Amino acid sequence: MAPVCIGAILYMLWRGGIFLPRWIAWENEQFYDVSGQYEIVLAHKKVKVHWNDGKVWTSPKGLVVQQALSCDIDNDRQDELILLGWRTGRYGKSKPFWVEKNEQNWSQHIAVYEYDQDAIKPKWVSSYIGMDVTCMAVVDEAAVREMADTAKRPQNKLFLTDREGMVSRWFWDSWGFTKEETTVSFVVFGDNLIHEPIYQYGLYSDDGFSFLFENMKDVIEQSDIAVINQETPLTDDPARYSDYPRFATPAQVGEAISDSGFDVVTCATNHALDQGITGVDFTKKFFDTHDIKCIGIQSTDEEMYQPYDIIVRNGIRIAMLNYTYGTNGISIPIKNPNVVHLLEDEERIRKDIEEAEADSDFVVVFAHWGTEYETEPDDFQIKWTQIFAECGVDVVVGTHPHALQPYEMIRNDEGHEMLVYYSIGNYISAQSEKSCVKGGMAAFTVSLTSDGYRITEYGLEPLTITWQEDRKCVVNF
Repeated sequence: MAPVCIGAILYMLWRGGIFLPRWIAWENEQFYDVSGQYEIVLAHKKVKVHWNDGKVWTSPKGLVVQQALSCDIDNDRQDELILLGWRTGRYGKSKPFWVEKNEQNWSQHIAVYEYDQDAIKPKWVSSYIGMDVTCMAVVDEAAVREMADTAKRPQNKLFLTDREGMVSRWFWDSWGFTKEETTVSFVVFGDNLIHEPIYQYGLYSDDGFSFLFENMKDVIEQSDIAVINQETPLTDDPARYSDYPRFATPAQVGEAISDSGFDVVTCATNHALDQGITGVDFTKKFFDTHDIKCIGIQSTDEEMYQPYDIIVRNGIRIAMLNYTYGTNGISIPIKNPNVVHLLEDEERIRKDIEEAEADSDFVVVFAHWGTEYETEPDDFQIKWTQIFAECGVDVVVGTHPHALQPYEMIRNDEGHEMLVYYSIGNYISAQSEKSCVKGGMAAFTVSLTSDGYRITEYGLEPLTITWQEDRKCVVNF
């Protein structure tokens, strides 16, 4: 018997797939394409396609198949065969001219084939995926819902899950797969509390109210969704401009919010009715006409109760709700019960959240609550935090105390995680209390994971209000 070379045996075993990564979950399955004409069998890391007449196609030699799908991935109304597999090297037979040396280690690839009457034809293959993919899937309920309100046919998309549970989403372009963003970044600022010294400076400054956000423009621009709590109602009537206790803020402040790139304003505050129905109507319509989501208040034209609004970014539907603990003793008009959303009717709010969850992928509640100038949450905040967690809310951002309070990730009894910022303090104000000159910018990222849409990053960036010699008030990191 000829001597056996151990090195040669090990090399053959390596080439044969024995030394592939141990984390791979190998599948064995049997299924048909949509037409029922082709039977696909994945077994022993190989795929065989059986025709009804007995013809058989086998996946290419050298490709060790981890998973197989059959679907219309290029949206041409005909199925394609998609294989997730491994082979040595990162490139095809003809390596790109910019590659000095093709690697000989195992790497992961995706191959797409077209069904034909007589053959399975290669359509596209990746040179290298660039990530460790544990599984792939096509479409999901969110993708279908995204297209549900249009006449356009839903576009199938490929979802790849990596070893950390992060999910990337890919759609078929004319030349192959293009990656879509599956994360949304938020920045949220606290109370935009416009006292007289602030609006007087803006009214008489050559630059108007641009000073309010001049140090925040880059952050706002770089985020997917930027939110600010507009504490005070707007007006275009100079005779109404006023300070505490009944605020009326120049509409130019709203212009500065728009010019700075904010996407959402929360307006359910204890000062929402300082100028009565007139103030609510003007504020709501102002932001609506500037394409900024204005939540927590409704104009008198909006007779139906609208407890939440939806904003869509990168294919993620986010529901936003906004409530205030009260309106400084000013009664809600009997004829217009929905002008300000109040944090009082637990049964109604639970229903609001339930409806928002059914209509979205992610739910954020903005709560105007707590005790002024206190740096710890009070019993009212704790009570409602528990209710929001029980309801499955994903993020709660609190305002009103004018001071920074803690933030934390909590879990309900079912294991659902909820990020809560009890108070992010003031964005800007002329309040003299020491606790009021330091606020914070809440920042968090929503990502598509194997467990659905989750918070993958979060934090709080401290902000400080400073007054310059010319009485200009600015906010700095």
